[in-house]
Amino acid sequence: MAYHDTTQESELLEHFSCLSVNEEESVTTDEPLDSCINPGLLFLSDEVLIVILSHLEPVSLLRLGSTCCRLFRVCSCDSLWTRHFQDSFGVGLPNITTAGYTAKTAFRLVFMWRALFRNVHCNRSLQEKLFAEVPFPPHAYWTQWLVMEERVPLPAAQLSCADLEKLWGTPRDLFTEKLQEQPVGDEILRMEWRELYNFAVTHHGSASMLFHYVLKQHQSSDHSELASMYRQYTQCRFQWLFTYWLFRQPTPLNRQLRAIYLQWRKHSKKKVSTWGETVCDVRYLASLHPITSDYWRGKLARGDENIGIHTVGNYFSMCKSLVAWILGRDWGRLKRRKVYEDTLDGVYLLLKREMQERLVDHERFWQVAKMQMTRVCTLEETAVNYVNWKMIETLPYYKLYLVSGNGVYLQHVQGFLRRKRMLHDWIYLEDNTWLRELLPDELFTLLEFDTKLTQGSLHGASASAQLSRLIWLYLHSGDQLYMDGVKQTVLQYVHARLAISASVLSADPWQPVLRPVSP
Repeated sequence: MAYHDTTQESELLEHFSCLSVNEEESVTTDEPLDSCINPGLLFLSDEVLIVILSHLEPVSLLRLGSTCCRLFRVCSCDSLWTRHFQDSFGVGLPNITTAGYTAKTAFRLVFMWRALFRNVHCNRSLQEKLFAEVPFPPHAYWTQWLVMEERVPLPAAQLSCADLEKLWGTPRDLFTEKLQEQPVGDEILRMEWRELYNFAVTHHGSASMLFHYVLKQHQSSDHSELASMYRQYTQCRFQWLFTYWLFRQPTPLNRQLRAIYLQWRKHSKKKVSTWGETVCDVRYLASLHPITSDYWRGKLARGDENIGIHTVGNYFSMCKSLVAWILGRDWGRLKRRKVYEDTLDGVYLLLKREMQERLVDHERFWQVAKMQMTRVCTLEETAVNYVNWKMIETLPYYKLYLVSGNGVYLQHVQGFLRRKRMLHDWIYLEDNTWLRELLPDELFTLLEFDTKLTQGSLHGASASAQLSRLIWLYLHSGDQLYMDGVKQTVLQYVHARLAISASVLSADPWQPVLRPVSP
């Protein structure tokens, strides 16, 4: 796989969550012998392999390294992971041979921390760790990670010079001016986190050396809690971020989002009544829209939760514009709702694959929505009235026209309605009055114009199932053979019913009845 500048973080989340950060990297020795495997790349020298592997991204590098002992060793080469560290975090690593840690270990630790810290706004577990001792900094382990962050969502920290020297590596003399402003004997400084970061970068010489200092400090740390929180994050990140996006908008935007989210959407009032509360069924709310259902299952933007939630936000921004446009038209309530629903269905069908691959912005959504709305209105004009419109919405040609705009599918829809009318007109001919009177309701209803044939009605050996299949074939193919079959089936059923009635009438109606005699 060719190397890309942007790391595929979503896949890395899954791979790194399975790796331990406490134990030395090792491979079990109970692997099958390499002699049983086609050698392939294993014939090449380590130097040649490293040149080839330098074109792989982190995900592919991890996958290849899991195949055998030798490739694991080569794929763990410091030169490969040093470059990935630079590309992923924007800082380089110093001479790794004297650093005391491997480049792969450094990449894994920083990657896990950054994944957690980037989404601290929706990660309750990490918030409890970072905000536990405000206004004092959190536990030394977590503060040590915060050292390399320029922007920290915490109030100004109160720290002693000893803490600053231990955690940031900044000597006391850097804070001489601030200490002079303090009362005599008071060495507790109140400092903003960005100010601390700038002091540390200036002292260490660069952000790269600051990262190196933090990693050196963490050499003897127990990272089991970080790994545990990271595993929890990989399992729940989509649900956490979606919940935060849905319920934690500013007050006016929160009301607007709720209104747009539920606009013309069938939903349970009981479940929606707990909107934003602890007992709210967020999974149910996510199921109300195909796009939010996809995001909940991690299917947007190649599993990148942050890009995916931006796509979701852009989608509902488009919905807001669409609602405003529709409400500005002089349409009835039913037409407004159906235009809105069908337009959104068309937008989702057209952009589904694109949303699965990348970010889709508001402008792209709006362009597609306008095109879909035009096609929906064309279908509405073709249907002539609302009854016909509801009847054709389940046709495959309906969605095919929405997606493609091909007039051939529109002709199929017109042909369907024309044949439906022909069936209706045939059963209502004056010569067929006797048929209408003798047909049971379940069969007569199938021949009426406004009846929709469901998939379930096509299966079985009953008379209604047989007639439904013939009608369905005629409506979708237009073959006169099936129309003749419909007529023949109806006539056969009526004649059979008449024969049964005649046999009953011809039977002797008098039967003696024996009554018990009273004693």
